Amino acid sequence: MKTVYSGGEGEIIEKKSRFIATVRPVSTEEEAAAFIAEMKKKYWDARHNCSAFVLGERQEVSRCSDDGEPAQTAGRPMLDVLLREGLTNIAVVVTRYFGGVLLGTGGLVRAYQKAVQEGLAHSTLMEKKRGRSLSVGTDYAGLGKLQYLIAQKGLALTDTCYTDQVELKLMIPAELLEETEREIVEAANGNVRISRGEEVYYAMIGKNLEIF
Repeated sequence: MKTVYSGGEGEIIEKKSRFIATVRPVSTEEEAAAFIAEMKKKYWDARHNCSAFVLGERQEVSRCSDDGEPAQTAGRPMLDVLLREGLTNIAVVVTRYFGGVLLGTGGLVRAYQKAVQEGLAHSTLMEKKRGRSLSVGTDYAGLGKLQYLIAQKGLALTDTCYTDQVELKLMIPAELLEETEREIVEAANGNVRISRGEEVYYAMIGKNLEIF
């Protein structure tokens, strides 16, 4: 599932109105509500603090609020951005300081969506997957072929231990586990020992593996 690793803040100006988008990872409706309340307290002097959040692996729960803006001009357009991006377990609040110029219905929709996109651009997003760690042991003769396979398939290599044998530690997407094990055995001509770890959720953050 695609979600946010660390939230951020982005800002746009539209016809003198200031729109500040704050993005935060959340896992429950209570967390989302607390975050929204926190932003309303922080920006107590703003005209509006509109919000949207999405929860669940399949985006089962979603809520939004126009917070006094004309109906369907703020919260729903904000929510549409999150849904369109396939994001979940995420909340965003867009704070508006009114600049004295009316934007009209279409202008509001575009401004709130643009603000959310700016907030996302200043956040770190991640693709969270189910996977299992594999410990792969072989001799030095089989190392080159395994390294080629790992590079070819873009597998996450988390550690390599060199003793009289070589032990490679990998993180494999759950749905590719059996297929990858077969390919490893073939690449090493059967001269390999494989042991599975527990199933976890993981994500690549840059070049770093994060386990949840």
